[in-house]
Amino acid sequence: MLDLYELKQFAAFADLGTLSKVAEEFHLSTPSITRSMQNLEESFGVKLFSRGKNRIELNETGKAAVGYARKLLQEADRAVEQVRAFDLRQKTIVVRSCAPAPLWELLKKLNHTDPGKMISSTICQNEEVLVSLGEKSCDIGILPFPVEGAYEFIKENLFVSVPPEHELARQKELTFEEINGFNFLLRTELGFWDTMCREKMSASKFLVQTDTEAFNELVRASSLPCFMTDYIQETEMEDCGRIRIPITDPEAKVTFYVKELS
Repeated sequence: MLDLYELKQFAAFADLGTLSKVAEEFHLSTPSITRSMQNLEESFGVKLFSRGKNRIELNETGKAAVGYARKLLQEADRAVEQVRAFDLRQKTIVVRSCAPAPLWELLKKLNHTDPGKMISSTICQNEEVLVSLGEKSCDIGILPFPVEGAYEFIKENLFVSVPPEHELARQKELTFEEINGFNFLLRTELGFWDTMCREKMSASKFLVQTDTEAFNELVRASSLPCFMTDYIQETEMEDCGRIRIPITDPEAKVTFYVKELS
């Protein structure tokens, strides 16, 4: 039976050229490496080396064997990685969500019901959630529309947030058509919300901020409008003095659905 550790030494010999260098590389004695090479010859049942006085080198069969050894070692490494990945997958709940708010709410639920499992979550577009569900590369998918086997989870409505002096502040309600052309502050990782707002507001420009604290500071200091929802009630934003105006388009009123794969 072939020994993977001896195969590693064998491949190292092909790279380093001498038994003494292999012994140094593996922190072993030269006689130990010599025995390993002899064991490999016995396992293969053929001679792998040409031996001369104070010198050993690979013969043609040995050179061919090195190629096969490297493939075996690569396959062994892949097998280890796949087994570890499989084991990790058994201990991990993978969630793909189209938006942040339902993901945050679901994470609270999962941390309570499955405290012993790790959770891997990603905010992505609707199509990516559907693909992950179809490929079964996630355990749970969150979408802004119903799919077979999904259950209703939470509702979320979109608002425009503006300072009191902004020209939109006098409005009681707004549509995407009315705000199209205004420049907006926008966060990243909003999933389908980001895509939908950009599609509805093709004439607008968006100042995108990745850092939450920096975004909140910009909201306080800037006159630019931004988006808020009735679900996300951030404490740090309660005293910013802004006015929230509901968007009446049907697309701004979303029910999220959760599909769990058994």
